[in-house]
Amino acid sequence: MTAITSTSTRSQMIRMSLASLALLVISGAWNLASAQAPPHGATDAHANNGVQHSNDPWWKHAVFYEIYPRSFQDSDGDGIGDLNGITQRLDYLQSLGVDAIWLSPIYPSPQVDFGYDISDYENIDSQYGTLADFDRLVAEAKKRNIRILMDMVMNHTSDKHKWFIESASSKDNPKRDWYVWRDGKAGGTPPNNPPNNWISEFGHSAWQYDPKTGQYYYHRFYAQQPDLNWRNPAVEKAMFDSVRFWLDRGVAGFRFDAIPTLFEDPALRDAKEIEGTNAYGDRKQEHDMYDNLPEVHDVMRRLRALADQYPGDRVLIGETYLPNIQELDKWYGGAKHDELQLPMDMQVGFTNQLDANLLRQRISDAETKISGNQPLFVFDNHDNIRSWDRYGDGVHNEAIAKLIAALLFTSRSTALMYYGEEIGMVTTPPTRVEDVKDPIGVTGWPLEKGRDGERTPMQWDDSKNAGFSTADTTWLPVPASYRATSVKAEEHEPNSLLNWHKQLIALRRKDPALRNGKMVMVDVNNPSVLSFIRQDAAGQPSILVSLNCTGQPQPLFVDQTYAKTLGKSAQTLLTSDASLQNVTALSEITLPPYGSWIGRLK
Repeated sequence: MTAITSTSTRSQMIRMSLASLALLVISGAWNLASAQAPPHGATDAHANNGVQHSNDPWWKHAVFYEIYPRSFQDSDGDGIGDLNGITQRLDYLQSLGVDAIWLSPIYPSPQVDFGYDISDYENIDSQYGTLADFDRLVAEAKKRNIRILMDMVMNHTSDKHKWFIESASSKDNPKRDWYVWRDGKAGGTPPNNPPNNWISEFGHSAWQYDPKTGQYYYHRFYAQQPDLNWRNPAVEKAMFDSVRFWLDRGVAGFRFDAIPTLFEDPALRDAKEIEGTNAYGDRKQEHDMYDNLPEVHDVMRRLRALADQYPGDRVLIGETYLPNIQELDKWYGGAKHDELQLPMDMQVGFTNQLDANLLRQRISDAETKISGNQPLFVFDNHDNIRSWDRYGDGVHNEAIAKLIAALLFTSRSTALMYYGEEIGMVTTPPTRVEDVKDPIGVTGWPLEKGRDGERTPMQWDDSKNAGFSTADTTWLPVPASYRATSVKAEEHEPNSLLNWHKQLIALRRKDPALRNGKMVMVDVNNPSVLSFIRQDAAGQPSILVSLNCTGQPQPLFVDQTYAKTLGKSAQTLLTSDASLQNVTALSEITLPPYGSWIGRLK
């Protein structure tokens, strides 16, 4: 959901010694005891390449794949993707190497924010199917060793949720305190005297006046998304009950939307205003009155304890846009490891610039400053311009996309990707305000065009609507780019971006060093090339990854500090440039513009 992502992360977001990059060894594993996996302790050849790793939970080495259900596959011809459509495409996801699917919200909803305004947490919106369709998806995914994760929105509900309807009915309703209701500022006149100056992430005041009861309610996002009052224990109980509903149904875990926003300053103090205005014309302000308050960590610990009651290593992922690595560490529970297993690290994937020094620093932070927890790297999602466009230079976009994929799948991290990323889908925003579906685009046009551009239908083939739907009109138009960019066009092309992703994921799964080995930066003073090694079980350098972050050819060299350790020769495992396929001497390798090279050291 969050345009916390939409506006702040679209802006552009050293030397290091070898000792500072000593990392924890990750011992590979799949613990497959959940309802969507083989029995506990069983070897999963798909996940482990026939090798059982019994100590690590399955998610540590997984490839997660975000699906925006409206846009993945329409099975009934109404122009909107659905659950049965996803089930139809499971074989494709298995062939790609996906281990788990994260579904953006599929609950009943008025669709003001396309599902992130939930009116019933324990059912399926009829646009997407039924609970029976969901159960079938889970069962069919299980056959392919693919798990299902739900998107859980805990900060707010829809204003059409029965809880809010009751809450808004009168000041003395038992559910009045389930939401954040306050009187307006003294001396003012409603609806122009909100309790304070807080602004919504989607534009203008974060307070909506209700003439029936004479008070305002708080909404961090749309006015139709009233914030729940997490200081009321009854709210936590109700939300945790919904979490249990889906865990009992067999989901492997959750991605928690906008999770740092659960609490607000109880004194409702005004936010500090800062220079500039946002896309909606509001004065910018600091977020410390309503984002990432310390109380949220108490809830996360209790949520983790709930999930840990279930078998199968259920995983909790957080949408965590945070200011620095120290704050990210808190979301794991630090050294106690008792909060989210995988809060998203947005500081690597959303730098929005191929700066070798910056990437080296951010990755090293994630490897050394999160108390030995597992990083979760992500470059794309449903709220941001696609990485193809954020990082591309208009000339070398495919090479850059391959570089990003190489970084995502060869670094020591859990990997999260977004549908269409693997084929190079581009951002296709509307060109006229009357075509905008996303309300933030309607409100913010033309400075903020909304998020429609990164949510267009999946491009399967060159047939009508790119094979997404048989409808005459789809909920968002299919980009013209589908004629050249589709699964069908790329699956039989050996050097395609799709096959590059498949090869990387397969290599990651097969090679013990890429699965489990320490990650150590080398050539750390090189401003142009990002290079790192992955070590084998004995702690010896095994795999060398070198990524040219510039538009000019760059020699691959290892400074003298590491030359003796790494040796002089290697076997090329994967490269984005065919001319490097048979090169064995490290000294003979020159990386082309934005070139990627992965080799086994000899």
